[in-house]
Amino acid sequence: MVAVYLITLVGNSLIIVVVRVDGQLHSPVYFFLSNLSFLGICYSSNSVPFLLFSSLKDYPTISYISCYAQMTIALFLGMTESLFLAVMAYDRFIAISNPLCYTIIMNSRVCIQLAMVTWASAFLLAIIPIIAIPAHFCGHNVINHFTCEVQALLKLTCSDCPVRLILGLVIGIFTLSLPFTFILISYTHIVVAVLRIHSAEARLKAFSTCGSHLTVVTIFYGTAIYIYPKPQSRESQDQGKIISAFYGIVTPMLNPLIYTLRNKDVKTALRKMMRKKES
Repeated sequence: MVAVYLITLVGNSLIIVVVRVDGQLHSPVYFFLSNLSFLGICYSSNSVPFLLFSSLKDYPTISYISCYAQMTIALFLGMTESLFLAVMAYDRFIAISNPLCYTIIMNSRVCIQLAMVTWASAFLLAIIPIIAIPAHFCGHNVINHFTCEVQALLKLTCSDCPVRLILGLVIGIFTLSLPFTFILISYTHIVVAVLRIHSAEARLKAFSTCGSHLTVVTIFYGTAIYIYPKPQSRESQDQGKIISAFYGIVTPMLNPLIYTLRNKDVKTALRKMMRKKES
């Protein structure tokens, strides 16, 4: 777990640094990618250190304030990533369907505004379930999860219906259904635009620019849809724990690999940066 965490920190930090330093990567897609990398660092740091510390104890404990903070940060980061994936789908749509006006439409000012709106919207959306979850729990205080995950905490609440309804509305509609629908619409337009391209080579190149984003979208929404929208039995809770832990620990490490393995620009920029350090 320590190795995975270190790879996550190094991999995502490298992407942020190389995007900042290399002028060739000063474009919208890499600007949003650096935001996603920062999210990966935060998401992993929110859970992995606690898991490492807990593994040293027979009966790990956490204070209410710390648990609430961990849950709040996880919700906020998850919602932010969902919205950023939708923004990145829009960026790909503009790049492929309107390449001549791409730099005009997606200028630096627009990109910064989109990023600010995304972070602010996620923060406002995260406040709703935080307020909805009661400050006190009834019954036992044993969380059936590796971390303070919202679904596990809800099992300890006394008033079941209103809290679950609010959380289901916020997470299910505003941070899953709407962004995912927007992504589907964007990619429908992308497919139509690509099919109009006569050159097979140009078609393949256009599709390849979306491959990394589609992979991350599949992992993120596949995990979220499995964990959140449906009622959980004891068996599905245990499966959800494993999937949630996988997403919180492994996925932030995979994101830099997914975006850089087939990306010539990033690999070239990394090589240039390494050569400068050696010289």
